[in-house]
Amino acid sequence: MNKQIKFIDLGTMDYKEAWDFQQNLFDEIVQIKKENRKNNTNLKTPNYFLFVEHPHVYTLGKSGNYSNLLIDENQLKNKNASFYKINRGGDITYHGPGQIVGYPILDLENFFTDIHMYLRYLEKTVIDSLDYFGIEAGRNQGKTGVWIDIKTPFPKKICAMGVRASRWVTMHGFALNVNVDLDYFNNIIPCGLSDNIVTSMNNELNITEMDIKKTKGALKSCFSKTFNSEFI
Repeated sequence: MNKQIKFIDLGTMDYKEAWDFQQNLFDEIVQIKKENRKNNTNLKTPNYFLFVEHPHVYTLGKSGNYSNLLIDENQLKNKNASFYKINRGGDITYHGPGQIVGYPILDLENFFTDIHMYLRYLEKTVIDSLDYFGIEAGRNQGKTGVWIDIKTPFPKKICAMGVRASRWVTMHGFALNVNVDLDYFNNIIPCGLSDNIVTSMNNELNITEMDIKKTKGALKSCFSKTFNSEFI
């Protein structure tokens, strides 16, 4: 098993371009696994972890409802936003400036073969990272992602998650709201849940701007610890 993970920070990248980049890495891993089975070989499969920040974009998961996008094509253009129907799980979400999007492209056979556990590990990574900055977060029973104020009548979502897995290889991942313009979430029913309230790190800490670099560092450290892995 290979628990080394190649880390790549893509900076700011168009959603479709980053999706294609992910898909190429995903296909590379799947192809190695197919060859191993076909030829009875044991070539190591690589693992990748990407950070990226997207321009304004709304994405709808394969089981999502288009009606959860509350604006039309002209309004999307006016907001300088794009829209994609994609192949991850989950419903609709928003990506944009001030948000850290993490895409782990892992061969789970290098770690564990349990998608439910994988999602819980992603949540733990974010929960532990937020704790580093003094933000108490947790899971909201029955709902994927990471939440604030879960013991109150109005929990707030700070990190959305949606993944795809095939042959135990993952893609897509999580989106942590760091310094996001929260008004963009008013144009959707986030994750298809009408009672969803969305928040961000700078909003919770009542500061103008979080340090993105430090936040990325915390996420990397917590991910490595949670998955018992090493970044290369």
